[in-house]
Amino acid sequence: MTIILPHNLPAAAVLRREGIDVVDAGTFNGRSRPPLRIAVLNLMPCKPATEIQIARRLGDTTHTVDLTLFIPDSRRPKSTARSHIDRFYKRWSDLRHRRFDGLIITGAPVETLSYDAVSYWRELTDIFDWAQQAALRRYYICWAAQAALFHFHGVDKHTLLAKRFGVFDHQIRTPHHPLFDGLTGPLPIPVSRHSEVRQADLPRDAGVSVLADSAAAGLGLLEDRPRQTVLMFNHLEYDADTLPAEYERDRSAGKAIAMPANTYPNDDPVRQPAETWRQPARRFFANWLTDVRAASEAAHGSRSLQIQPASRPASATVRPVGGPPITEHLCR
Repeated sequence: MTIILPHNLPAAAVLRREGIDVVDAGTFNGRSRPPLRIAVLNLMPCKPATEIQIARRLGDTTHTVDLTLFIPDSRRPKSTARSHIDRFYKRWSDLRHRRFDGLIITGAPVETLSYDAVSYWRELTDIFDWAQQAALRRYYICWAAQAALFHFHGVDKHTLLAKRFGVFDHQIRTPHHPLFDGLTGPLPIPVSRHSEVRQADLPRDAGVSVLADSAAAGLGLLEDRPRQTVLMFNHLEYDADTLPAEYERDRSAGKAIAMPANTYPNDDPVRQPAETWRQPARRFFANWLTDVRAASEAAHGSRSLQIQPASRPASATVRPVGGPPITEHLCR
């Protein structure tokens, strides 16, 4: 439907060309239902690419989403221009007293570090606890999902001998779960990580359950029901060219990296990879937002989140003129 983004965020132009209705923050005129306020803690190095990916998934649904980007106070990102951060991101201390309906935390390239060696670990645990106290619906991705499992349940990660890398089919273990409404397995999901959580380490009788896993890639999706948290160890938000871009980046840096599995047609890196997970991802995120909406309205009422209209007119929707989806490469 519509996604409300920070004013002039570069991702907006990309999404409009793909046919997603994008509105600048402060110009939403209040339609039949109030927007869902989703905070995104973006810990990825190339923040503009991740902004497009997350906003695309949230904007390509029937829900209206008001997206707020933020980072920990202590973070000084090196792979994204400071001007971009200062213009489009809030600091954690700026929004910890605001109310949101949902929280997304991305992965981060710190898998080989112990948790307490991560410079912003204490702030991150404060954010985990804040979301718990605020009863937000949460969606944690890759390392963030591992970190939450460690923080709340003491489940540590295991470093892999080689990067688990490619697109792997995942079996749905709870087919009647609302997150899988309209979906049937197997689900192709991009995987890109140096560590894993093992099923044998999961706590018993703590409300943590396996929603989807892969014979080749291991655990893919968990739910921590008491904490209203979905833990995704992989990347349904990725574009078709994200894994190839990672592959070329690592090769250029002289790293030992295998070609991403099940990514290029016939394993030919000259051929354009297909985004086989696009439609399942679209439905999955729509289902998650439906759950966020239901929880918010149950807790606060259907009109309590209304944003007041502002003076500037809403941005017009630009429809696509054909061609493949527009994507952005990782920061080099």
